[in-house]
Amino acid sequence: MARISFSYICPASWYFTVPTVSPFLRQRVAFLGLFFISCLLLLMLIMDFGHWSASLPRDRQYERKQLAILADLVKDLPLEFDFLFSQSQAEVISGKQEGVYAWIGINFVLGRFDHEDESDAEASQESAAGRRRTVGILDMGGASLQIAYEVPTSASVLPPKQEEAAKILLAEFNLGCDVQHTEHVYRVYVTTFLGFGGNFARQRYEDLVLNETLNKNRLLGQKTGLSPDNPFLDPCLPVGLTDVVERNSQVLHIRGKGDWATCGTMLSPLLARSNTTQASLNGIYQSPIDFNNSEFYGFSEFFYCTEDVLRIGGRYHGPTFAKAAQDYCGMAWSVLTQRFKNGLFSSHADEHRLKYQCFKSAWMYQVLHEGFHFPYDYPNLRTAQLVYDREVQWTLGAILYKTRFLPLRDLRQEGVRQVHVSWFRLSFVYNHYLFFACILVVLLAIILYLLRIRRIHHRQTRASAPLDLLWIDEVVPMIGVQVGP
Repeated sequence: MARISFSYICPASWYFTVPTVSPFLRQRVAFLGLFFISCLLLLMLIMDFGHWSASLPRDRQYERKQLAILADLVKDLPLEFDFLFSQSQAEVISGKQEGVYAWIGINFVLGRFDHEDESDAEASQESAAGRRRTVGILDMGGASLQIAYEVPTSASVLPPKQEEAAKILLAEFNLGCDVQHTEHVYRVYVTTFLGFGGNFARQRYEDLVLNETLNKNRLLGQKTGLSPDNPFLDPCLPVGLTDVVERNSQVLHIRGKGDWATCGTMLSPLLARSNTTQASLNGIYQSPIDFNNSEFYGFSEFFYCTEDVLRIGGRYHGPTFAKAAQDYCGMAWSVLTQRFKNGLFSSHADEHRLKYQCFKSAWMYQVLHEGFHFPYDYPNLRTAQLVYDREVQWTLGAILYKTRFLPLRDLRQEGVRQVHVSWFRLSFVYNHYLFFACILVVLLAIILYLLRIRRIHHRQTRASAPLDLLWIDEVVPMIGVQVGP
């Protein structure tokens, strides 16, 4: 056995022994094994590259647009207005902040932040702590859906996973004049569901119908939807309405069937519900709602679906809305267009509203009762566009909050964690680069190690050659002496 000292890594007194038999064979096996492992890691890195590289340019493009808009805003505002404005006051808020601001705005307009001695109109609704009952909001736009409502501080104990989810979705803030005014500390559950708005939900539904119909055609040899003469009968469109769904090179011809109940059944998978009792849309945790002691306002699509065509906006009643929506879907498209020309619908209604009212009313109904678990006879939901003849926007709540000099520290931290997806993906790229650099360092260390072993082996070979010659010089004469006479 030969003793080798690695003085360039360890102290000179640290030694270990390796056999001198076939050193190159051991080196080759070790090198091949490490090389194989490194190739697998590099292959995994290359395969994963396609996953995030495709979405990264899009996120960078959105980020560049945001920065360009903010830069233009910072540049032009001082030129148009005389008030003091700094660059730090322009920012892109998160969906959670927007929900909180909207919640603050509607409750301010309704006077739900007033002290108990300022109004006696709703004394029966005041809590034991002397605070008036706040209202929750439901807001469905074209691309997203939002819900926000106050959650009692004395919430029940939750399992660890649900408790962690609740911390992310809950916002606790103080609307008092200073920190000591704890009677105005509110705890609000707020969640934004991207892709659950009315227009985006229609796109998702069309994608689902297109894929299922084409797959069924392949399996059964049918030609449903491939021509106007053999269209797919869409239960979510008025009777007789024809339309075409195009996705890339795929085309699906559809014709309205006007079956509102079947439409709701087909929309149910798009809710993406889970089996847990405290989960709403997309399997996201939802804080419990006391439906016996709560009040909600529905904005945007909740108001449009009930008022623009059906003309039953205001106090919402589930069975009444379902009956009106079902009757509308069952009407012929020619009758609906004639009524529209006669001015029987709201002035805000247009042909797009008439076309997709059947779908959007079914989607709103499913979201409200199947997604958020509102009872079908829930009496305290009001759909509205104006509150006391004022349009309530999240900007009102932002102004009210900012003027109290209490920044949304908790919301900003949550926004950094869950909202800035582009930042997450960018850091994900940096982690990949760091991983690749570590692989290169490991490979370089292996090569240096093998070169060091080879150099030591060559030194041993050169050092042992004179000893071998000396051994021959000494042994051969001895052999000669023994075999001599």
